[in-house]
Amino acid sequence: VKLVESGGGLVQAGGSLRLSCAASGRTFSSYVMGWFRQAPGKNREFVAAISWNGKFTYYADSVKGRFTISRDNAKNRAYLQMNSLKPEDTAVYYCVSNDDETYHSDSDSARQWYYWGQGTQITVSS
Repeated sequence: VKLVESGGGLVQAGGSLRLSCAASGRTFSSYVMGWFRQAPGKNREFVAAISWNGKFTYYADSVKGRFTISRDNAKNRAYLQMNSLKPEDTAVYYCVSNDDETYHSDSDSARQWYYWGQGTQITVSS
């Protein structure tokens, strides 16, 4: 399984960015997709997840109402639309997946995700 993120960059506070994750190596539409982030000196943090069919989405409280996760199974892609960005959103963002169809109660743990992209840097300036 290969996950490749794109769309990172530098943005001013209050701005927006859209991350994209291209997946390959297995049937994309069968599995949950998610996003984690890691700020300097901090542990990896769950951001959002979306079920295999896109019907269910889950968000960390810190991004709820500002970020939107989506997927296009026909294109084997997952997305993270980030609005109203804050300096504290600055981090490396990772696209993730595992062998489940949807999010579970322990899915906010990085250990529950088997497949990781290489990460893309998001920097939000104040």
